[in-house]
Amino acid sequence: MIVFDLHCAHGHRFEGWFSSSSDFAEQDKAGLVSCPECGSAEVSKAPMAPAVPVKGNTGRATPAQESDAGSAAVPMQKGGGQLSNTPMTPEMKKALGELAKAQEKALKDSTWVGSKFAEQSREMHYGERDEAPIHGQASLEEAKSLVDEGVPIAPLPFPVAPPDKLN
Repeated sequence: MIVFDLHCAHGHRFEGWFSSSSDFAEQDKAGLVSCPECGSAEVSKAPMAPAVPVKGNTGRATPAQESDAGSAAVPMQKGGGQLSNTPMTPEMKKALGELAKAQEKALKDSTWVGSKFAEQSREMHYGERDEAPIHGQASLEEAKSLVDEGVPIAPLPFPVAPPDKLN
């Protein structure tokens, strides 16, 4: 996964998570990248410093093991990446670590359904299929439509890579 700092035409700044630089370009060209604050699809990359992930076969310090000076970033998920490139307080590191653990526990028995998330969530809501914990991808428009229909959904606080994209 690669994280880009993005900004919309209205000046809102946000992060976008993509499997590659070309994945961002394809999604942007198709109008699938939009500002979470205003919904604008006029999005471009903001200048950013590169983040070099830790090699996958090396140990990674937990937030409690990292320096109390606040210079280390909080791990995004198993296998690398980081949530922030700026210093965080020990309290923030701990809170984000606990949130990541809670998400991992919640997804343990959940099934990845990819781009069929909206369709399958709607089918479960209307009793067209058995209810089961699922997670996947939905566009901003799909998510808004589900919420408007009363379908119970919630965004995940941390990105989840599709199973076929994991090492």
